[in-house]
Amino acid sequence: MRNDTIMVIGTGQMGAGIAQVCAQAGYNVYLNDVSAEQIQKGMKRISGQLMRQAEKGKMSQQDVKEIYQRLSPAPHLEDAREAFLIVEAAVENMDVKKEIFKRLDGITEDLAILASNTSSLSITELASVTNKPEHVIGMHFMNPVPVMQLIEVIKGLETSEETYQTVVAVAKKLNKVPIEVHDFPGFISNRILMPMINEAVFALYEGVADKESIDSIMKLGMNHPMGPLALADLIGLDTCLFIMETLHQGFGDDKYRPCPLLKQYVNAGRLGKKSGRGFYTYGNN
Repeated sequence: MRNDTIMVIGTGQMGAGIAQVCAQAGYNVYLNDVSAEQIQKGMKRISGQLMRQAEKGKMSQQDVKEIYQRLSPAPHLEDAREAFLIVEAAVENMDVKKEIFKRLDGITEDLAILASNTSSLSITELASVTNKPEHVIGMHFMNPVPVMQLIEVIKGLETSEETYQTVVAVAKKLNKVPIEVHDFPGFISNRILMPMINEAVFALYEGVADKESIDSIMKLGMNHPMGPLALADLIGLDTCLFIMETLHQGFGDDKYRPCPLLKQYVNAGRLGKKSGRGFYTYGNN
């Protein structure tokens, strides 16, 4: 185990962003995913982001080269043995995450920290499948990771203070602001954000106003940089639905009931920007 090495599991938008900021902070970063093709897509995504920063004059070509050299494809989960911190950024599914954590528990050294970038799932439950729950913690990065300052740091029931302090130090080295929250469904960010988005969908569903009006009211009246429906498209309507279902199930309170229109859009494959159509239509597909 090396204290200068981090593994990121999952190389989608969030995982690639996490890997990028870790490499920019000077860490050696291993990228793992379900296939070599997915890892290469993640590497390409990071390269593109770095080049755009160079084109804007925010870093030199030499900086780009040095940062990119700190990134290493790691097709085998066993490469996690080299890392002092493993950040899981796989699909938001408890069964998938538990399987990853079970495998990591048998691979990594006792002092290695296992962190999840989950946006809503229980850290305590994830830790329960390991033999070292004191080393399991939540690190919820915000999207887009290179831009957003916040990391929600979530302690599970048995997360040690040493694990927490190590993760806080890493977050600060990444030039992020770590804020501790307790292990409740949705934590703080999504417990507040997702019901707002869901209520905006209800307003559209009930015909209170059209989508442009709803978003404009929140931008112009509440000074939000994006309207809630456009933000839902950016996040992914399937992700929004999953988090609302997690909140509904976790709290047993109907104020978290997902809007039927949100379910309908997801069932129709209208997932937002990533599918080319959500509440709005996009030209990327």
